[in-house]
Amino acid sequence: MITNQLKNDIDSLWLEFHTGGITNPLTVIEQISFLMFARLLDIEETRFEKLAGRTGKAPHKYFSPDQQSLRWKNWSEYGGEEMLRHVRDLVFPHLRDLGGKDTTFGEYMKDATCLIPKASLLNSAVIKIGLLPLGNSDMKGDLYEYMLSKLSTAGINGQFRTPRHIIRLMVELLDPKPNEVVGDPACGTAGFLVGTMEYLRQKYSSPELVETFEDGSKGYPGDLLEPYREHIQNGLFHGFDFDVTMLRIAAMNLMLHGVENPDIHYQDTLSKNFPERFGKQAEDGFDVILANPPFKGTLDEESVHPSLLRKVKTKKTELLFVALILRMLKNGGRSATIIPDGVLFGSSKAHVALRQHLIDENQLEAVISLPSGVFKPYAGVSTAILVFTKGGRTDEVLLYGVKADGLSLDDRRQPVTGNDLPDALAQFQKWRARKGDFSNRTAKAFAVSVADIRANKYDLSPSRYKESVQEDVKFDPPSVILARMKKLESEIEADMTELEGLLS
Repeated sequence: MITNQLKNDIDSLWLEFHTGGITNPLTVIEQISFLMFARLLDIEETRFEKLAGRTGKAPHKYFSPDQQSLRWKNWSEYGGEEMLRHVRDLVFPHLRDLGGKDTTFGEYMKDATCLIPKASLLNSAVIKIGLLPLGNSDMKGDLYEYMLSKLSTAGINGQFRTPRHIIRLMVELLDPKPNEVVGDPACGTAGFLVGTMEYLRQKYSSPELVETFEDGSKGYPGDLLEPYREHIQNGLFHGFDFDVTMLRIAAMNLMLHGVENPDIHYQDTLSKNFPERFGKQAEDGFDVILANPPFKGTLDEESVHPSLLRKVKTKKTELLFVALILRMLKNGGRSATIIPDGVLFGSSKAHVALRQHLIDENQLEAVISLPSGVFKPYAGVSTAILVFTKGGRTDEVLLYGVKADGLSLDDRRQPVTGNDLPDALAQFQKWRARKGDFSNRTAKAFAVSVADIRANKYDLSPSRYKESVQEDVKFDPPSVILARMKKLESEIEADMTELEGLLS
């Protein structure tokens, strides 16, 4: 969690941009993001150099031998106008050219321009960004989320960053393979796609090549992914969003994680023109979809593709996105999707129709309910993770109520000892392997038959089916309780008599 000191550092940096003549909040975020990206490239280049020394590969990834002056560690030592000229005329062109002109990265970085007008502002920004803990992946996401929170429009469409440990859980629930096709219909800054790459890199690394860094984090080379390299670079990752700023950050984020040409596009995936523009991805295109789509607000039915309305006639985005994900999946494809709790028990025709579609025409495997504080301090909404497979048949559904996720459920989100997420994953893996007994409805993880779910209007909330443990409480006989009360009364009377004596 971002500390008050780091918040103060960002606030101070933000104020300097404002007083330096850059007053548009989106422009401030973009300029800070470009500088953070430049520093992160240098951090990753340093890690790559260390790894290359152990594997025998070439030690350069983002900077060739004649581009060393473009590294943060070198030009950040320049002063005044020299730094400004160097960054504007050499560093930014390098950022634009990194992925090549015909790549997704190149598409979203082609307009990346240094808009910082004063050498003094750039120098101050470089000093402050140089002190930020950007090597920590969790902190990097929190820093960016804090910057987004300063926008007056932040969260207006129900968008907020998914915590990294929740992303990790969802990726592990689905266990994506390096030869599959993974997508996110509302990708934002590509958190789920990056989480998938991190998972694959960790799973497909030779143990002897794993490196431990000074901060305790580990570097996974992903050397066993070599046979899938072409697919990883050009066919594995797909994302869509209708915010260009988010897509630019997504492109930078994926580049830093070794994905140089992901298929990410500016597109409202609920709209009518999605199948027209991206036919292969819009229907039966994905093995895996991970998503935390926007919940808030409603859409004009005229703008929604008819195929979605045929499944669930509604204007609510949280219902339409689940129907969309089912359409986008291949038969047998699987998804872990975050939905607001209302999707589980809402009584409208659209709510019931969607749950019926999930259960009667597909395989709903699990509902993992999350505590309402998971997305604090940015949102207090109660949510759940739906785990489902397109097609097949639902016989039973695993229900799990998470009470703790390893962090306090208040706005501070400080580390605590309780954490149900590892158990939720372990129980789901047992359930999928059909190992263990899940008939005890007093347990955290239990199964409910499809017959019970249908009898309850397809209600999927764990609290509907969970049974409480009845404990026998033994009380003393009335005569014993009465004697105890009399004794207490006599003690009180004696104390009052003694007090009266002291006052006379």
